[in-house]
Amino acid sequence: MADFSYSLNTSTIKTTPLLKKIAVAHEAGYSGIELWHDDIDQYLSSGGSLAELRRALDDAGLAVPATIHLKQWFQTTGEEYRVVIEDTKKKFEQAAALGSPYAVAGPPRGPADRKLGAVRYCDLLELGRRFGVCPAFEYLGFVDDIRTIDDALEIIEGCGHPDACIVLDPFHCWAGGGGMESISRLTAAKIAVSHFNDAPAEPEPTTQRDPDRVMPGDGAMNLKRYCDLLRSVNYRGFLSLELFRPDLWEKDPLQVARTGLEKMKAVAER
Repeated sequence: MADFSYSLNTSTIKTTPLLKKIAVAHEAGYSGIELWHDDIDQYLSSGGSLAELRRALDDAGLAVPATIHLKQWFQTTGEEYRVVIEDTKKKFEQAAALGSPYAVAGPPRGPADRKLGAVRYCDLLELGRRFGVCPAFEYLGFVDDIRTIDDALEIIEGCGHPDACIVLDPFHCWAGGGGMESISRLTAAKIAVSHFNDAPAEPEPTTQRDPDRVMPGDGAMNLKRYCDLLRSVNYRGFLSLELFRPDLWEKDPLQVARTGLEKMKAVAER
């Protein structure tokens, strides 16, 4: 029996229409699919409904580990914050309608007011409870401030909320310079989902950005160690293939998805 479940983050086949993304994930053999709210909004604006989208997911037998992403909530104020919260409510409604237990909540791109951000994250968690969706905090290796697991832990521990949790990502461990060993500071309950990918040895890791990501096993990261660390804290949830490569978007999405699943299993399974 595999230690993990496998999900396709739809950024990996970004230019494929949403319903086809669902069909591809099913045919390729995934058990989950992460959806982006921009794709959901586009589908709805073209005449689709959340009920139809949920039906397509159910027919394909796909779970939705998380939807992506909640932004600008961390430290905006005044009218801008009110607008952000209204948008967040809409995204929580979408996530709930599609059966997703989590929505990914990102950090600010620039300097972070960590004290305010911890308070805001607590507020976001309380708001999520109204919809039955938990906002999962994500660190990003290429932003100015909250770049590492330890940075994210400062926020989720500082907020003092029992639902606080984190999104893991080996690429952000690599690009953020914090490494992966702090996974040992977590518990399985504190990990909403783990994105999954690899990265090349060059250019210098802290200069890398999303398009530099490569398929698991094709890069320089020690992903077997990463998976061992997940096992050591008893995480048995989803590994979700998340790439942002324009060259892959030009290829057959089914072949990309199949190759990604094969490569994930090759490094993640003992």
